[in-house]
Amino acid sequence: MTIISIKDVSKSFKGNVLFENINLDIRKGQIYGFVGPNGSGKSVLFKMICGFIFPDSGEISIDGLEIGKDKRFPENFGVIIDRPGYIASKTGFENLKELAMIRGNISDKEVVETMEMVGLDAQSSQKTKNYSLGMKQKLAICQAIMEKQEVLVLDEPFNALDVDSVKKVRDLLLRFKEEGRTILLTSHNQDDIKICDEVYRINRSKLELTLPLIGDSHS
Repeated sequence: MTIISIKDVSKSFKGNVLFENINLDIRKGQIYGFVGPNGSGKSVLFKMICGFIFPDSGEISIDGLEIGKDKRFPENFGVIIDRPGYIASKTGFENLKELAMIRGNISDKEVVETMEMVGLDAQSSQKTKNYSLGMKQKLAICQAIMEKQEVLVLDEPFNALDVDSVKKVRDLLLRFKEEGRTILLTSHNQDDIKICDEVYRINRSKLELTLPLIGDSHS
């Protein structure tokens, strides 16, 4: 079942042609990886899928509804693109609770459980202004997953994480896939990409399906 459809999409940014007539169908319950050098357009692609910016031509549809025409933003998406801004004087839990109150879909207990999933202490009195880069990244992951979003769009989700935390997040993503969620991610680390069902390389304004990686794709 196709959940995201990209049809004949072209996009230039700051005078550079990033995408030219690209097409891709994203199926429900799969993990998709996107790779390419810095500046190749990975973040721009994710921003177009999320409705933050629009293609110059072509269309992107979510569940058959065109983004920017039938709906402004897709629903039930968890997103890490630019790291979220947090209230520096509040704790991690307090920041996540503020976000959770916007929709009112989850309880304090569920916020705490999500923090524990990624290795953050919900009871800590430490303010986010004193968080390390790795802790801020874990907090970004929390806000993307805490409402059990059906689609996760994660730009470099493993950045700044230590080895144990990377494994923990990889295992989480594989668990989410088993639950039927759809995941799009970018990474410069081949070990991260191994969890993906399909990997696309951005090359000369096109999306190229790469060959399957050697070895167990879910190791």
